[in-house]
Amino acid sequence: MKRVRTGRGLLAAAGLLLACTLQAETWRFAAIGDTPYSSHELRELPRMLADIAAEHPAFIVHAGDIKSSREVCSDALLAARRDLLDASPVPLIYVPGDNEWTDCRHLPAGKFDPLERLQKLRQLFFAAPRSLGRSVLPLERQPGDYPEHLRWRLGPVLFISLNVPGPNNHFGLGVEPSAEFVARNPAVIDWLRQGFAVARRERLAGIVIVMQGNPAFRHHAAGLPHAGYRELLDTLSQETVAFGGQVLLIHGDSHWQRIDQPLRDPLTRLPLSSFTRLETFGYPFMGWVKVIIDDQQPKLFRFEVHPHPRRLP
Repeated sequence: MKRVRTGRGLLAAAGLLLACTLQAETWRFAAIGDTPYSSHELRELPRMLADIAAEHPAFIVHAGDIKSSREVCSDALLAARRDLLDASPVPLIYVPGDNEWTDCRHLPAGKFDPLERLQKLRQLFFAAPRSLGRSVLPLERQPGDYPEHLRWRLGPVLFISLNVPGPNNHFGLGVEPSAEFVARNPAVIDWLRQGFAVARRERLAGIVIVMQGNPAFRHHAAGLPHAGYRELLDTLSQETVAFGGQVLLIHGDSHWQRIDQPLRDPLTRLPLSSFTRLETFGYPFMGWVKVIIDDQQPKLFRFEVHPHPRRLP
């Protein structure tokens, strides 16, 4: 005999559906990088930050390079860039780029000592464990000498930032690594491993890593890794395989906005479907990417790409 659903049963089913809908939640943040590089971008960046804020993200991540490589790395310029980012209407987390410390050794940039410029960045941008912006977000810092290594959470996702500059993680020009790389890289690897350990322990759905340098995935996959990125990518692939959730790496450096899956399984050499790379916009193109986190969907991360200024239909 066919059962007829009563009005009370329909109401109960509707109530259950409504409860599930109310429990569903998404989270969003924005990613930018490699800006401002010019007087035009200096004028436009506050407008772009306002456009981003109008979309109500939880925060913005800036993946490094807040000046062009040919601008002098003076105290005044770095302080002005800090003030510019600090005026963001929403919290903004910045990671150091090569243009503001490693490349400062070049003559057009002022021929500074890179380590001295990195210390200046720490004084200006990382003096306290919180974000920039008119509203601030508290952050966790890696204990020790690298306060730019940060950690925070949004919904079911853990975020970590790493000081990994392009073009080769400050490895140096010779066969032997620079003393600075030898000191910093173990801290980078440790902070990365700690992040995955926390995400596993808390049974989080995902982890987002933010750094500046493009780690040359294609060369690594071909068995020709760049020396400054070899251990980083080996560790990243191992940890991604061992992690039950999804991984998003955000970087800048090569000025080619893209979203793809370039990391390979260390055993099968096949692309890891649980890993996604997001590269930010970069000069001469401005723009930002909205990242939507939705743990009710098979793909944890969704993306909306926004060139700036907004293109008219």
